[in-house]
Amino acid sequence: MEQLANCPICNSADINPVLEGCDFFLSREPFSISECRTCGLRFTNPRPVFSEMQKYYESTDYISHDSTQKGLLARIYKLARRFTLRKKYSIIREFSKAKTILDIGCGTGDFLNYCRNNGFSAFGVEPNEKPRKWATGHFRLDVRENLAEFLNEKIQFDCITLWHVLEHIHELQGTLSILESLLKPGGSIIIALPNINAWEARHYGKFWAALDLPRHLYHFNSSTLNFFAEKHGFRLIKTLPQTLDSFYISLLSEKYLKGKTNFIKAFFIGLHSNIKAGKPEYGHSSLIYVLEREIN
Repeated sequence: MEQLANCPICNSADINPVLEGCDFFLSREPFSISECRTCGLRFTNPRPVFSEMQKYYESTDYISHDSTQKGLLARIYKLARRFTLRKKYSIIREFSKAKTILDIGCGTGDFLNYCRNNGFSAFGVEPNEKPRKWATGHFRLDVRENLAEFLNEKIQFDCITLWHVLEHIHELQGTLSILESLLKPGGSIIIALPNINAWEARHYGKFWAALDLPRHLYHFNSSTLNFFAEKHGFRLIKTLPQTLDSFYISLLSEKYLKGKTNFIKAFFIGLHSNIKAGKPEYGHSSLIYVLEREIN
């Protein structure tokens, strides 16, 4: 385990433990969350070292890494994914003049394949071997194991996307620096993240499925994401809600809390969370941030 003595984004040593949680998804191991009292970021602390992380993803239930998954939750996830593919694409078309796109943590490559079929030059990064092989074999996509491969080739992109990926990355500062180099001046980065301020996060506490300990290393809200982006020369131009996430996350959270799936309860919790999202102290369960690289 790795104990962080400083905040991962502002380097302040003024940090304090705020929540005792658990890996309800897989290992059942306990994990803690600390908060930086300088910038407000919450982060998993202590956390597994990078070389240990893979074992926390090695489950047939980790749906985003497996296009062959069966079962009710997998069907719900895939139905939502078909809808979100179109939604993601429309966001890129609205806020970017992209012709080349890089998707970090592209999983099995469904989104990249959708983009390519609509005229993009599409590239991906996926550290996990199983989904990467599916993306390269089934879709014939150019997907690499790590970002450095693109950096070495001196390729730049119009748009870079991280759909629920940034919260998984160990080397947070270093990764953003690499993305600066890979993005063309005036290009866009689109980041989707769980929102730790969401009403349902407060309702479920340590059982909130979007904590996803220890796979989620950071637990952002709008303020901390904007602060981090500005440090790296990006300007926030739009924040968009992911309204469906409240229902899916509530469904998982109910299972963690009660030990069984409760569709009706999860629906009303998700609905209530979306209604509460209109208040500034909350916001939606997940948010999409559209960032633009400033041109010097």
